Amino acid sequence: MDTLSYRTVSANSATVTKNWVIVDAENQVVGRLATQIASILRGKTKAYFTPHVDCGDYVIVINAEKVRFTGNKLETKQYVRHTGYPGGQRFATPKELFAKHPTRVMEYAIKRMLPKNKLGAVMFGNLHIYAGTTHPHEAQKPVKLNLTTTTSK
Repeated sequence: MDTLSYRTVSANSATVTKNWVIVDAENQVVGRLATQIASILRGKTKAYFTPHVDCGDYVIVINAEKVRFTGNKLETKQYVRHTGYPGGQRFATPKELFAKHPTRVMEYAIKRMLPKNKLGAVMFGNLHIYAGTTHPHEAQKPVKLNLTTTTSK
């Protein structure tokens, strides 16, 4: 038996092939969609996934303003940030974020599911989120992904 045929192959930046995919977020639940997108960005959907290499695809999310929350989370969920000054803790609900920055809700959901290190920052750079249906990435010929999630009301 040849032992070389059982050698584990690790991906590196030269062997990774990155594709462009487009995801329509209309009427999708935020958290369920974010987990699938984070998995694609991380590269876990590929057979040659390697944890220390950016082997995920480029993801374009359109219609980010039309995502939805289950239950009463639109009014009760809170995003917490700090300005850096004493007493500078600020709170915002998803409803307030949608009014100011429609794409910020999806950005927060996906970014917080990625690794908290330099590689996670690179993976987050492969994500492009747009509020409407138009995007400037037609030249990359993105493939439309149909991420179906369970719909609960």
